[in-house]
Amino acid sequence: QVQLVESGGGLVQAGGSLRLSCAASGSIFRVNSMGWYRQAPGKQRELVATITRGRSTNYADSVKGRFTISIDNAKNTVSLQMDSLEPEDTAVYYCAATVFGEGVYWGQGTQVTVSS
Repeated sequence: QVQLVESGGGLVQAGGSLRLSCAASGSIFRVNSMGWYRQAPGKQRELVATITRGRSTNYADSVKGRFTISIDNAKNTVSLQMDSLEPEDTAVYYCAATVFGEGVYWGQGTQVTVSS
Protein backbone atom coordinates (compact mmCIF):
# COMPACT_ATOMS: atom_id res chain seq x y z
CA GLN A 1 0.00 0.00 0.00
CA VAL A 2 0.95 3.61 -0.56
CA GLN A 3 0.03 6.51 1.70
CA LEU A 4 -0.05 10.07 0.40
CA VAL A 5 -0.18 13.29 2.39
CA GLU A 6 -0.70 16.63 0.64
CA SER A 7 0.16 20.08 1.90
CA GLY A 8 0.32 23.64 0.62
CA GLY A 9 -3.24 24.54 -0.32
CA GLY A 10 -4.84 27.82 0.66
CA LEU A 11 -6.39 31.07 -0.49
CA VAL A 12 -4.67 33.29 -3.03
CA GLN A 13 -5.65 36.19 -5.26
CA ALA A 14 -5.86 35.80 -9.02
CA GLY A 15 -2.42 36.06 -10.57
CA GLY A 16 -0.76 34.69 -7.47
CA SER A 17 1.14 31.47 -6.84
CA LEU A 18 0.89 28.42 -4.63
CA ARG A 19 3.03 25.31 -4.27
CA LEU A 20 1.50 21.95 -3.41
CA SER A 21 3.55 19.07 -2.07
CA CYS A 22 2.75 15.40 -1.62
CA ALA A 23 4.77 13.01 0.51
CA ALA A 24 4.52 9.31 -0.27
CA SER A 25 5.21 6.46 2.15
CA GLY A 26 4.67 2.72 2.25
CA SER A 27 5.39 0.55 -0.78
CA ILE A 28 6.79 3.48 -2.73
CA PHE A 29 9.25 1.35 -4.68
CA ARG A 30 6.25 0.06 -6.64
CA VAL A 31 5.06 3.51 -7.73
CA ASN A 32 5.37 4.10 -11.48
CA SER A 33 4.10 7.64 -11.65
CA MET A 34 2.57 10.35 -9.52
CA GLY A 35 0.35 13.24 -10.29
CA TRP A 36 -2.19 15.84 -9.31
CA TYR A 37 -5.90 15.88 -10.04
CA ARG A 38 -8.55 18.38 -9.04
CA GLN A 39 -12.26 18.49 -8.48
CA ALA A 40 -14.30 21.66 -8.49
CA PRO A 41 -17.81 21.79 -6.98
CA GLY A 42 -20.32 20.10 -9.26
CA LYS A 43 -17.64 18.85 -11.63
CA GLN A 44 -15.84 15.58 -12.20
CA ARG A 45 -12.31 15.01 -11.01
CA GLU A 46 -9.86 15.93 -13.75
CA LEU A 47 -6.19 15.46 -14.45
CA VAL A 48 -3.92 18.43 -13.77
CA ALA A 49 -0.44 16.97 -14.30
CA THR A 50 1.44 13.70 -14.01
CA ILE A 51 5.10 12.77 -13.84
CA THR A 52 6.93 9.45 -14.05
CA ARG A 53 9.98 8.46 -12.03
CA GLY A 54 11.93 9.17 -15.20
CA ARG A 55 10.50 12.71 -15.08
CA SER A 56 8.31 12.47 -18.16
CA THR A 57 5.46 14.93 -17.66
CA ASN A 58 1.93 15.42 -18.92
CA TYR A 59 -0.25 18.49 -18.34
CA ALA A 60 -3.86 19.41 -18.89
CA ASP A 61 -4.15 22.04 -21.61
CA SER A 62 -5.74 24.45 -19.15
CA VAL A 63 -2.61 24.60 -16.97
CA LYS A 64 0.19 24.34 -19.54
CA GLY A 65 2.66 27.17 -19.14
CA ARG A 66 1.33 28.07 -15.67
CA PHE A 67 1.84 24.90 -13.59
CA THR A 68 5.00 22.84 -13.17
CA ILE A 69 5.13 19.36 -11.69
CA SER A 70 8.32 17.94 -10.24
CA ILE A 71 9.40 14.81 -8.41
CA ASP A 72 12.09 14.13 -5.85
CA ASN A 73 12.72 10.40 -5.98
CA ALA A 74 15.11 10.53 -3.03
CA LYS A 75 12.50 12.16 -0.78
CA ASN A 76 9.49 10.42 -2.36
CA THR A 77 7.70 13.70 -2.88
CA VAL A 78 5.93 15.27 -5.82
CA SER A 79 5.27 18.99 -6.03
CA LEU A 80 3.06 21.22 -8.12
CA GLN A 81 4.14 24.83 -8.59
CA MET A 82 1.11 26.85 -9.62
CA ASP A 83 1.66 30.32 -11.05
CA SER A 84 -0.67 32.85 -12.64
CA LEU A 85 -3.58 31.29 -10.80
CA GLU A 86 -7.08 31.97 -12.04
CA PRO A 87 -10.44 31.70 -10.26
CA GLU A 88 -11.17 28.72 -12.50
CA ASP A 89 -8.33 26.86 -10.74
CA THR A 90 -10.36 26.78 -7.53
CA ALA A 91 -10.84 23.15 -6.54
CA VAL A 92 -9.80 20.41 -4.18
CA TYR A 93 -6.46 19.12 -5.40
CA TYR A 94 -5.63 15.44 -4.94
CA CYS A 95 -2.27 13.74 -5.11
CA ALA A 96 -2.25 10.36 -6.84
CA ALA A 97 0.24 7.52 -7.13
CA THR A 98 -0.08 4.82 -9.77
CA VAL A 99 1.20 1.34 -9.03
CA PHE A 100 1.42 -1.14 -11.91
CA GLY A 101 -1.02 -3.97 -11.34
CA GLU A 102 -2.70 -2.30 -8.37
CA GLY A 103 -4.25 0.91 -9.58
CA VAL A 104 -4.26 4.40 -8.14
CA TYR A 105 -3.79 5.55 -4.56
CA TRP A 106 -5.20 8.93 -3.54
CA GLY A 107 -4.37 11.53 -0.94
CA GLN A 108 -7.01 13.20 1.19
CA GLY A 109 -7.06 16.38 -0.89
CA THR A 110 -6.16 19.99 -0.23
CA GLN A 111 -8.32 23.02 -0.99
CA VAL A 112 -7.08 25.69 -3.37
CA THR A 113 -9.19 28.84 -3.61
CA VAL A 114 -8.37 31.64 -6.04
CA SER A 115 -10.22 34.90 -5.51
CA SER A 116 -10.90 37.35 -8.31
